Amino acid sequence: MFSASRRWWVAGCFGLLGLAVGQAQAASSVLIWPIDPVLEADQQASALWLENRGTETANLQIRVFAWSQNGFDEQYQSQRDVIGSPPVAKIEPGQKQLVRLTRTKEVPPGQELAYRIIIDEIPSAVPVAAPADGKTAAAVRFQMRYSVPLFAYGPGLWSKVDGTRDRDPKTAGKPDLSWKKVSVAGHNYVEMRNQGAVHARLTDASFKQGGQSRPLVDGLMGYVLPGATMRWQVPDGLPADQPLQVRINGATQLESIAPGR
Repeated sequence: MFSASRRWWVAGCFGLLGLAVGQAQAASSVLIWPIDPVLEADQQASALWLENRGTETANLQIRVFAWSQNGFDEQYQSQRDVIGSPPVAKIEPGQKQLVRLTRTKEVPPGQELAYRIIIDEIPSAVPVAAPADGKTAAAVRFQMRYSVPLFAYGPGLWSKVDGTRDRDPKTAGKPDLSWKKVSVAGHNYVEMRNQGAVHARLTDASFKQGGQSRPLVDGLMGYVLPGATMRWQVPDGLPADQPLQVRINGATQLESIAPGR
């Protein structure tokens, strides 16, 4: 697992808010940490920090959505059980903003609830100087969207290692994963099911084939929430009888998961 002091450069384009005719205006870069905030059972609030590392003022909208998975798809719903404050932030270059994530409702014992913190950057209006040739010019403004997972726990359950808490790592909640290869409309998929109490963040997935490792994805493959089933398309010719090697929740070692468990 990542420690709370780890910081993450997040930069993803969400939408194009103009037509490219002349100049392009770049949005600011926002540094977000921690990348894996949690609300422990005994915590009423948690902290998320935003830092503007760009050269322009960052105008941000912060919202927290309930996160579930259904039909092999991510689902986001409006909710009021966890509130992000402030809901909007104006951060000057080089400055930081604390976002307080406050729980308004208790999580049932032994359960993990998942949320997504969605941070939208609102582009500011920037006048565009007329080109020397007298032709019409327009600016392209990109809206950046940052998405950070948040997990809240009920009494008796925890998942994230925290050096400030004296607890036995063996008591941490674990995902319980099984997978199978399926074919749909001529495409092959790895279908992963999680019957455990906590989520699984899957990275560095690969298969052993012919004595060699055959990567499926570099980096993040995706999440499987408790009780959910997700699938990812894989190349043709993938064996259905070989273990899947995957890193779960940032563990130092890859885990081998046999098919059809």
